[in-house]
Amino acid sequence: MSLSKKRYVYVVVDDYSRFTWVFFLAHKEEAFDYFVKFSNRVENEKGLKISRIRSDHGREFENAKFDELCIEKGYKQEFSAPRTPQQNGVVERKNRTLQELARTMLHEFAVPKFLWAEAVNTACHVINRACIRSKLKKTPFELWVGRTPNISYFRVFGSKCFVLDESPKVTKFDAKSLTGIFVGYSNTSKAYRVYLPTSRVVIESINVKFNENANEKTEEGNSIVGIQDGATTQEIEFQPKDELPPVIIEEPLNRVGDNLIGGVNHEENTIDSTQDETPHDEPQPMPQPVHEPPEVLREVSSHPLSNVIGDPREGVRTRSGLNQMVGHCAFVSQLEPKSFKEANVDPNWIVAMQEELNQFERNQVWELVSLPSGKQVIGTKWVYRNKLDELGNVVRNKARLVAQGFKQQEGIDFEETFAPVARLESIRMLLAYASNKGFTLFQMDVKSAFLNGWIDEEVYVQQPPGFVDHFNPDHVFKLHKALYGLKQAPRAWYGRLCTFLLDNGFIRGKMDTTLFTKKRDDHLLLVQIYVDDIIFGSTNATLAQEFSSLMSSEFEMSMMGELNFFLGLQIKQLQDGIFISQTKYAKELIKKFGVEDSKSLDTPMGKSANIDADEKGKPMDITLYRGIIGSLLYLTASRPDIMYAVCLCARYQANPKESHHKAVKRILRYVKGTQNLGLWYGKQTELDLVGYTDADFAGDRMDRKSTSGTCQFLGGSLVSWSSRKQTSVALSTAEAEYVAAGSCCTQLLWMMQTLRDYELEFQKVPISCDNTSAILISKNPVLHSRTKHIEIRHHFIRDHVEKGDVELVYIDTKEQIADIFTKPLPTQQHLELRFKLGMLELKD
Repeated sequence: MSLSKKRYVYVVVDDYSRFTWVFFLAHKEEAFDYFVKFSNRVENEKGLKISRIRSDHGREFENAKFDELCIEKGYKQEFSAPRTPQQNGVVERKNRTLQELARTMLHEFAVPKFLWAEAVNTACHVINRACIRSKLKKTPFELWVGRTPNISYFRVFGSKCFVLDESPKVTKFDAKSLTGIFVGYSNTSKAYRVYLPTSRVVIESINVKFNENANEKTEEGNSIVGIQDGATTQEIEFQPKDELPPVIIEEPLNRVGDNLIGGVNHEENTIDSTQDETPHDEPQPMPQPVHEPPEVLREVSSHPLSNVIGDPREGVRTRSGLNQMVGHCAFVSQLEPKSFKEANVDPNWIVAMQEELNQFERNQVWELVSLPSGKQVIGTKWVYRNKLDELGNVVRNKARLVAQGFKQQEGIDFEETFAPVARLESIRMLLAYASNKGFTLFQMDVKSAFLNGWIDEEVYVQQPPGFVDHFNPDHVFKLHKALYGLKQAPRAWYGRLCTFLLDNGFIRGKMDTTLFTKKRDDHLLLVQIYVDDIIFGSTNATLAQEFSSLMSSEFEMSMMGELNFFLGLQIKQLQDGIFISQTKYAKELIKKFGVEDSKSLDTPMGKSANIDADEKGKPMDITLYRGIIGSLLYLTASRPDIMYAVCLCARYQANPKESHHKAVKRILRYVKGTQNLGLWYGKQTELDLVGYTDADFAGDRMDRKSTSGTCQFLGGSLVSWSSRKQTSVALSTAEAEYVAAGSCCTQLLWMMQTLRDYELEFQKVPISCDNTSAILISKNPVLHSRTKHIEIRHHFIRDHVEKGDVELVYIDTKEQIADIFTKPLPTQQHLELRFKLGMLELKD
């Protein structure tokens, strides 16, 4: 998949001139729409009608729509014989040429594969202007346009370049340029297209300097560094503007589709079309170490690279001493250093540290002072992390300077520390609401968010390792704003963000204080905060755009775009709903815990599973067991089908035995066979709230306590679920079911109050229960031998039933969805209830 989420390349060739156009499609069905636009444009441009169209027998071309178009326009449609690509030789050959050129261009400078669409588009642009049509002794551009093309503006694809940073936030001493990768030419203006690895965006600019020889070597082995200015006064010819849609925020390549369309051999004025084949996943060549001057990497402001301990120009080796470059991918390092000493030999990490300190200067985080007498100084440390996308690819190296907050003293260095974060149920409710209303959710990340929070305490920290002021080595930094690692940093950031949003007309949620809303006319803007990650969307796209601009005006933002990866959840927003999964994480678990070669199973736990403390069993590694349980608990964020099994095994973390290890391994084997499962949030006509509750009476073999299982749906989408052992022993099934219903009621009440901020009101929310006695107890305050002993706190559900907030309704046991959260089930019943939860596999 390309950055703009395109899977297929659709190639069109003019048979006479061999002039070629490329279009990029997310789905094959789009081919017809693209061809209609294309035919209208070229016929208007040339004043000629298309004579014939030749393609293969793909359904995207051999269909009713194309037939009607050909009849209406008078086109003659021809098809190549099955499995006879030579009858479509012109475009088949062009398809191969574009693919080979694009592959070579990507591998020359180890350009990320998800830029394949840019490579194909650039290859097409160059072929049209540089290749001679042998029979006519002219280029396709000359034959199509009627004049000789100007190619003096051509640059080396994939070469390092530097784009003028025209952001209004750039100050006098900030770096004036952004490091990028040259990926082609604009289709809509006289400009170059540049990919910025740090922000994963493609921008267009004419103010570009190129370093096309960065990877070339002299005989002595030194790098040849040649910086060239981008063309600013030359006349540049570009392709028609529909060849490649403008790309702002895109995502990495998964695959390129199957053959789409064919070509023609006849020397006539016809139009042919094709689709690119899937490029082979070949290993990228390992780039050689490049010894460049530090100035080429980045301009520096307050901390010149000369202040850094060591020589940043030295070649990079891995810790094991292999002759490999750490920076195997373009402009990012693949390894995470464990210390400053390791990071200091890699220019990528040196630049990352410099960027972090530049953030400190821009945000006025601190000032260099001498340490006052009697004051404590807190140490600092560098922490290095690679930022990954939803497919696990490294997209950015992030160096974070953190304070050693464990040395802080309460009452002196900090006071309050609590800061709210969004619950996963809140995130899923927002997703369900967006799916129901049919609007797109976006995400953004506040860059170095904690550096924006003001602190009231007087705190001093040491100078960063490797960046000590030569003139004042004994000085310390006095903090004006929070630093990562300080105990009060999260609270300071939340306070700053909350104040900013409230001052700009937002309303904070009364129940969920991480939810902020803003209403305009009949439209609602929703903003959900998770520390420095922000999800937002609106029924009015203008409100979402305004919020994005508002945040960018106050804070430095990064990674803005459609919501697709959040807190480990892979999120696909489609026209008919939203799909939530953790496929990537599930695959990592399977590999991490060694079940790759194990046979997959149909259920997470056998129907006759007998799990208890097993006091006489053989002990196992407690750390390993807890690691598996913790990993599986995180997987339940989108996998309610394993909730009961994982929670049951989690009860034995204090003293795990081999029998418990076999049980969790079975869960992993089930995950192996269902790793693509996820939650589907489809569009529903009604946005209703529904709860289900069930209990397994005396299910625990050791203490005979029951297990409560509950789940809640919003608009037909599962947003909350739980499986918990009850705290007291129930004397009857009715009592166990009654206690479970109370647990479901508490969650529904929280959801009802939270959804009031969505301007949604609910009354008599149904709670489906399969026990008639429990339903009667909730309605009638009877006191007899079977209910008089029930703890008072469990009777609160009666009050809410009487008020009309909730209502217990009967459901047949076979239809009870919450049954999956209380006990192991037979395979068929497990599959049926899993489907009713809204779990399915999404086909590409």
